[in-house]
Amino acid sequence: MARSLFFISLAALALAACATPPLNDAARRGPFYTPANHAGDPRLPATLRRVVLLPIAAGTIAPPESAAALDPVFVEELQKQNRFEIVTLSRQECSYRFHAEEFLSTAALPHDFIAALRRDYAADAVLFIDLTVFKPYRPLVLGVRAKLAALGDDLRLMWTFDNVFSASDAAVANSARRHFLDSERGTVPADLTPAALESPARFASYVAAEMFATLPPVYAPPPPVAAKHPRKPSEQP
Repeated sequence: MARSLFFISLAALALAACATPPLNDAARRGPFYTPANHAGDPRLPATLRRVVLLPIAAGTIAPPESAAALDPVFVEELQKQNRFEIVTLSRQECSYRFHAEEFLSTAALPHDFIAALRRDYAADAVLFIDLTVFKPYRPLVLGVRAKLAALGDDLRLMWTFDNVFSASDAAVANSARRHFLDSERGTVPADLTPAALESPARFASYVAAEMFATLPPVYAPPPPVAAKHPRKPSEQP
């Protein structure tokens, strides 16, 4: 009995020791990757309240089922940004309304596309996400291009993003593991961050978080200035 307790204690100590990466681990100290190829307005307009998120468009880059599996991953990370209300357009609904399951941001759109989004979804903008590179085996590589376009008389771009993330890049690998480490928040009893470099879905979660973090901040009007009322004669010092 004593020997069993001894080995159980050793196992517990070993598990606790690997609960999180040590301080000198690259997932904690870097270097980390910073996406550079993005641009946008200084701030999102105050009138931007609802955005239609289209299904991820893979074209010939990836099988349709692979792109569909990434849809909820990108939706979850976009919701965490809390920039605007998100309306997701499913592949089935997209096919029913516009006769295609996905639309690349570089492709021609149906003639009534803008009007339909504004009318049927009360949307102020539409968000395209394209896969430009997809390598679902080690080392993982994911390229994404995104465009946020205002639904005015034309598609005015408010934000664009186009980067390729490769797990073979040490800075990308460190950043992916750090993202996974932060998301665990100490609830996982072992260092599982290497899984972010092996699972396409986990790696995509990191990529989506990095991408959406570059969205322009939401416009916040300055607080009203209180009016100064002149003192009455009786109140004069």
